[in-house]
Amino acid sequence: MDEAAPPDDLSVEQAFAGAYQELRRLARSRLRGGGRNTVLDTTALVHETYLKLSRGAGVSFPDRPRFLVYAGRAMRSIIVDMVRQRQTERAGGDFALVTLTGDLVDALPAEEAHILRVHEALQAMVQVDERMARVVEMRYFGGMTDLEIGEALGVTDRTVRRDWEQARLFLAEALK
Repeated sequence: MDEAAPPDDLSVEQAFAGAYQELRRLARSRLRGGGRNTVLDTTALVHETYLKLSRGAGVSFPDRPRFLVYAGRAMRSIIVDMVRQRQTERAGGDFALVTLTGDLVDALPAEEAHILRVHEALQAMVQVDERMARVVEMRYFGGMTDLEIGEALGVTDRTVRRDWEQARLFLAEALK
């Protein structure tokens, strides 16, 4: 993501133009199951993602799959930030120091508490096995196939499937 990107790299605008419908699909899948307490709607999430990515001067992407991974990470970040903002507002405003104690998490709507728990579990996973965490991000947040993930990470699709299975076990344990 250098400022002097090679001419064949995609700018944020080019990448968005070519992947808008796919980004809407990703956003819809990220927001599914939120019910009436959903933090954002699909269009708002895609537009917030565009704004977040376009803030970086000279940001470019070598290919569409890597753009989708980056956009998926941005969506995750936006959702987590919105949940935290709502959590802070419930706790009395912007000046409240809020930590995720059991009582506070229990006070959140179920889907918001789940979003924060998944985010924290992924942060913990990075400490244990960064590649496994990247597989989760690429598959879940980026909507990539095992083959695409393998190409992006330089491993076989079989290794990606193995990492995915380990990640599922890790997340299941972390989210108990």
